[in-house]
Amino acid sequence: MKSRKKTTMDAVVVRAPMEFDYTSVPVPETPKRGLLLRVLACGLCGSDLRTLKSGHRKVKLPWILGHEIAGRVVEEGEKYEGPWKTGDVLAVGPLAYCGTCDSCLKGRHELCEHQKEIGQAWPGGFAGYIAVPYECIRLGDIKKVPDDIAPESAAVTEPVSSCINAQEKADVSLGDVVAIIGTGPIGCIHISLARARGAFKIIAVDINEERLKLARNFGPDHTVNASIDDPVKEIRRLTDGKGADVVIVAAPDPKATVRAVEMARKGGRVVQFAGLPKDDSSPPIDMNVVHYNGLDIVGTTTFAPRHFSMALNLIASGRIPIDKLVTHVFPLKRFEEGVKHAMEGRALKVVFKP
Repeated sequence: MKSRKKTTMDAVVVRAPMEFDYTSVPVPETPKRGLLLRVLACGLCGSDLRTLKSGHRKVKLPWILGHEIAGRVVEEGEKYEGPWKTGDVLAVGPLAYCGTCDSCLKGRHELCEHQKEIGQAWPGGFAGYIAVPYECIRLGDIKKVPDDIAPESAAVTEPVSSCINAQEKADVSLGDVVAIIGTGPIGCIHISLARARGAFKIIAVDINEERLKLARNFGPDHTVNASIDDPVKEIRRLTDGKGADVVIVAAPDPKATVRAVEMARKGGRVVQFAGLPKDDSSPPIDMNVVHYNGLDIVGTTTFAPRHFSMALNLIASGRIPIDKLVTHVFPLKRFEEGVKHAMEGRALKVVFKP
């Protein structure tokens, strides 16, 4: 079905680390069996910031980034047979799974051996339009957005999905004490999810007092400024010396991983959610603590289709307070300003609207 008329669009094109411009580029072709969407909102992810600063092994510059996307269908590709039609507003899960590797066959799509992603394998959402390939459609990582959900809210379905995967794998449960290290947007999502899953006590830890102030809007029971107080001692004090049942590392700092092991209670779970710097990813963990305290160390990455569905439902239900999470919405032409807000910690979650 043909409905588009524009042949060019505005987009942010990254030329080199910290070199990008807002310019006019061709509107992408509608993929066979895929869709063309008018981008309504695209969130700025921590991984986008890292790619902007130092590049990415899967991104060949010049390139258009952005993988937290909500958009309206404007054209259906040749032989498209999906459930969505022109005019529908969709939350776009950016991942494409092969469906045939061992992980996919076991239902662990987040570990797909041939996983590809919009913003890496295909141009991303910091643009007026985006082509959604058949690979991203066929396994259900795209959902229609309820009429009462704003595009900037639907755009952050993707990071919520990854957090759901992490807490599911760590079995955050009714009555748990959960410590969360790092109170950026991911840490704040984890606070809300832990509460939704029945956590008894939630303790948020950060070295930035401004971040902690923003995190308090999400209702943690306690906050700990690790630049002032020893976070391990504080967690012990707040748990009668026992430690936390679950510690989620949502800060890309190897010291945080070390502290997480030290603040977990006997039999506790440590979740390594944040990726660590490539040249500093081997923190000196005392494995005797892991051994004698019977700790489970859990690594998580990305999400499976079921997590994306759950994420959008949670957003629609209000259990993830998106109005508190998305603190800044910028027009795409002010991309540099939005990036600066995020890098300087003046914003929690930044979303761009073309």
